[in-house]
Amino acid sequence: MSELSNISVIKDLLHRHGFTFSKALGQNFLINPSICPRMAQMSGASKGVGVIEIGSGIGVLTKELAERADKVVCIEIDKRLLPILDETLADYNNIKIINDDVLNVDLHKLISEEFKDMDVVVCANLPYYITSPIIMYLLENKLPINRITVMVQKEAAQRICALPATRDIGAITVAIRYYAEPKMLFNVSRGSFMPSPDVDSAVIALDILPTPSVSVKNEETFFKVVKGAFSQRRKTVVNCLSGFFSMPKSDITDILNQCGIKPTARAEELTMSDFGKISDLLDNK
Repeated sequence: MSELSNISVIKDLLHRHGFTFSKALGQNFLINPSICPRMAQMSGASKGVGVIEIGSGIGVLTKELAERADKVVCIEIDKRLLPILDETLADYNNIKIINDDVLNVDLHKLISEEFKDMDVVVCANLPYYITSPIIMYLLENKLPINRITVMVQKEAAQRICALPATRDIGAITVAIRYYAEPKMLFNVSRGSFMPSPDVDSAVIALDILPTPSVSVKNEETFFKVVKGAFSQRRKTVVNCLSGFFSMPKSDITDILNQCGIKPTARAEELTMSDFGKISDLLDNK
């Protein structure tokens, strides 16, 4: 089925299936015909590649991915979309739809069963409300994937892609950069969707690193340090970590001094290496 970005076609399709948009699921369907082909092309979908798509909508991106990759497995939480997808994707025999919440899916098992001898990438137009949990779920599972290409809220994209030791950095930046190298691909205006959201979006790519960007003794401690350091952005790292770990400020100051970090430093001033050094010294305690 063609013209899946045409507003009239979409409205007719949804009307015939009695479908209404769910605010709870953050549903916004793309009506800009240039976005999905571009996104699919930049995702790494090609011959010899399998794609996991998270959230199919009515299949606009799914179709573009299927035309480039050997196989597409789409995880769609909304069962109301299944009969619509049966219609819109009827011409493709290399697509499998799984009706489930991606956070409940054993992705290691899925990859081993569905993508034998294939390189694997992930591509998704993510609902704003669950962007970070899904991205971190994919990364923390340490899946055998090469790239994650996602459309997210523009502000979130800017934070994720911010360079360490810059003002825009946040805990999510450091957490993602531990596993991957993020890059901004292109912006998407709010008018590209139906219904139109209140904010603009952007497509980003996360190229998975073969090994974490910093070597730490204990990953759990590292991520606690990151979370604690950003827990109160206006306060210094000393104050944040002292409160977060219930440790005397003098002990935290001593750790920072050993790392060559000023006691007056704030979290956004630290590098990935700084977080790693603090983590290892804290872990020793």
